[in-house]
Amino acid sequence: MRAWQLHDTNGPDSYRLEAVETPEPGPDEVRVQLRASALNHLDLWVSHGMPAPHRFPHTSGGDGAGVVSALGSNVDSVAVGAEVVLNPSISCGYCSACLAGESPFCRSYGILGEHFPGTLAEEVVLPARNVVPKPASLTWEQAAAYPLATGTAYRMLRRARLSAGDVLLIVGIGGGVASMGLQLGLAMGATVYVTSRDQSKIDQAVAWGAAGGFDSEGEFSKELKAAAGRSADVVLESVGPATFGQSMRSMQPGGRIAICGSTSGPKVEITVPALFFKQIEIIGSTMFNHAEFHTVTDLVGSGKVPVIVDSVTPFENLPDALARLAAGEQLGKVVIGR
Repeated sequence: MRAWQLHDTNGPDSYRLEAVETPEPGPDEVRVQLRASALNHLDLWVSHGMPAPHRFPHTSGGDGAGVVSALGSNVDSVAVGAEVVLNPSISCGYCSACLAGESPFCRSYGILGEHFPGTLAEEVVLPARNVVPKPASLTWEQAAAYPLATGTAYRMLRRARLSAGDVLLIVGIGGGVASMGLQLGLAMGATVYVTSRDQSKIDQAVAWGAAGGFDSEGEFSKELKAAAGRSADVVLESVGPATFGQSMRSMQPGGRIAICGSTSGPKVEITVPALFFKQIEIIGSTMFNHAEFHTVTDLVGSGKVPVIVDSVTPFENLPDALARLAAGEQLGKVVIGR
């Protein structure tokens, strides 16, 4: 088979399309012939060594959907030929965290494409419990696009206790998590505002149902209060130091800020009195558990939450898709077709 492989961490230009041996599934594993995959910022970060792969060559890619092509021993939950979506959130399945339903806290936790060979290949092997039936209502491209971003956004909103009638602010609309956070927030009955440096992305978010949007480089905390009549109950933040101060100032007393990334850098400054006087909660959130993944699969499969696909690029043209992602040109998920 063919796979896009990293041999070093000199950036996305290091990806090389190569012929490699087709992997065989071990006990409790399945092999999936991919019909589509999708990119995440993780695919850029890994190419820069953040984090560095455990071994080289390495195949990135956390999102994908395809057809089961082989079964390992002990697998009776799925059959060869089944159309499936991949859950990239991989855990041991038997530790106390997994048995409690919180697989992201598993000591052996890993992400497909970061800790394990991923979906930027023609076939991939993963645990059988990490595939679910592909919703018939979704195209292959949509099925590949939703898992990581939608699952991550859903867990952020759940942990931040978003309720109907809340004001939700999504900082940095454009990427997969932000765009799916918008769709989920609307489905949950929130009034959603967004920020971006790109007015066209704000306009598209408003067309999707956002109540308004503001320049990420401006004083959007004041603009939000003027537009909504109050500050936000929940803020989704993944940008980091470039926006964090404004994000903190954008919250109501008792507000919650959920953080899943930091694309502008790893360190932020916090004014501690503002934190405790307003009784603000800062919530870190990573990936999602199996129950959350099944929930978002039902939501997108039923049509209650639309899957936002930015573009579809042929498998052979992966560098073009990576460049689009690195430049921040996308609005939704960048999909790799087959």
